[in-house]
Amino acid sequence: MASYEDLFRNNQKWIEQKTSQDAGFFEQLSRDQRPDYLYIGCSDSRVAAEELMGLGPGEVFVHRNVANLVTSIDLNVMSVINYAVRVLKVKHIIVCGHYNCGGVKAAMTPADMGILNPWLRNIRDVYRLHKIELNAIADEHERYNRLIELNVQEQCINIIKTAAVQLSHLQDGYPKVHGWVFDIRSGKIIDLKIDFEKILNDIRDIYDLTKS
Repeated sequence: MASYEDLFRNNQKWIEQKTSQDAGFFEQLSRDQRPDYLYIGCSDSRVAAEELMGLGPGEVFVHRNVANLVTSIDLNVMSVINYAVRVLKVKHIIVCGHYNCGGVKAAMTPADMGILNPWLRNIRDVYRLHKIELNAIADEHERYNRLIELNVQEQCINIIKTAAVQLSHLQDGYPKVHGWVFDIRSGKIIDLKIDFEKILNDIRDIYDLTKS
């Protein structure tokens, strides 16, 4: 592991690398950001948002929390979504979970997690919604992996429920919402192929916020 002092040396090397490739890199970076992507991922230290997509500074607006949750009472993630959609005008919102997620594992552990209990309950709620499918999977590891995928799917639905996304899509045709899972063992991004238009239409009779 790098020492604390190494971080500053690494930073200097990074500056030198960037300016050697493009002398105006930081001048350009200091201007207003115009990312096309909002990435909502897990806080896990093994999942680096920009790096796994091959993108650089200024190309992705990022929010991370334990188990990549999107809950309506979390002002942090709701503020991020609103700013990304209404101010930055992002074209795509990506929810990215990952296999071997400690948050999902913790949620399904029958133990008191203290302050984490209300947060992890959101994942238990996902299990409850899909209990029949999940309980039919005999292998515990495969069951957790499927819960990780379903958790991503449900967070995508939670994003689609928001007024910012509904109104922007009605007016501009974007953003589109996508669900991914990152496979840590292979490094691959797996597209869950969330059917954004179908979900939006299916929930519109209950969650329609486009009427003035």
